[in-house]
Amino acid sequence: MSANQALLSPELVERARAQALAIQGGLDRTLLGQPELTRLVLVGCMARGHVLLEGMPGLGKTELVKALAALLGLSFRRLQFTPDLLPGDITGGHMLEESEAGKRQLVFHPGPVFSHVILADEINRASPKTQSALLEAMAERRVTVLGETRQLPDPFYVLATQNPIELEGTYPLPEAQLDRFLFKLDVPRVDRATLQSIITERRGGRPPEHVPALSLEELREMFKIVDAVFLPPAVAAWIARLVEATHPTSEAAPPSVKNFVRHGASPRAAIAVAESSRAHALLAGKPNVGFDDVRAVASSAIAHRLVLDYRAKLEGVRASDIVLAVLAEVGELDEALPRGMRDAR
Repeated sequence: MSANQALLSPELVERARAQALAIQGGLDRTLLGQPELTRLVLVGCMARGHVLLEGMPGLGKTELVKALAALLGLSFRRLQFTPDLLPGDITGGHMLEESEAGKRQLVFHPGPVFSHVILADEINRASPKTQSALLEAMAERRVTVLGETRQLPDPFYVLATQNPIELEGTYPLPEAQLDRFLFKLDVPRVDRATLQSIITERRGGRPPEHVPALSLEELREMFKIVDAVFLPPAVAAWIARLVEATHPTSEAAPPSVKNFVRHGASPRAAIAVAESSRAHALLAGKPNVGFDDVRAVASSAIAHRLVLDYRAKLEGVRASDIVLAVLAEVGELDEALPRGMRDAR
């Protein structure tokens, strides 16, 4: 256990948890009836990852992202992705200007990507060239324009949305860009009771106003506490086995993986599960990660990283179904144990 982990006192854990729950409370007031979705968005934020939200129009995805930025007290920019959007519209570019001395020079004007929270609305409507403008920003928190590299604000989040059924005029995100999202979350429709609450409590659908739940310094302190949450070797080993089992060539792969998966999850998937498990544990008030924390985040962190075979689409098998099968088949205990001992636990 590191020195940072040793200093993770119950008081620090409880303070960070209270701050996180205050943020989740604000998200729940914005997006009614979706506590599981808001919890995972918050976990993604605490793990400093990017999130892809997929759902039908009008379900509150945009308001959710705006509320998150307001509750964190961070700068926010919305980018509406359209086919005519250019990379420079995201990163910014150089403009020829004349100085006071009368000398002309190229001056860089930062684009909207130089904000803490970016909403990439309908990200799959822009061309692949424009989509790729976010790749360096998402992976390295910096952008390079004309050979000059500039750091982005810290923290930096991309929360993107896309419509799951509208395919005309869209460009599906390539696997390399999907892999840079910590989570891909489905935004489901709400039930009748929630609809009644919306139309009675939200005149015109207006969401509530929010004030920051914590300062930027407190947010960075929360990141340090998340980093200090202990990941036991047994849990880390299980995460590694889970990701390994998503590959059809693996001996541990269940039948659903061998039959329907063409390419398994990348090492970035294991990192995503580990980091988001730490955040999930802290949100539960725990100083160490448990197997239950891994189960809570595994599907959101792994499913979108799987490349499925054509047979999966024909038979209606979803990537999330395959992750659930992997979780059920790969035991929490070491696979080297006899089958009888694993079954008896």
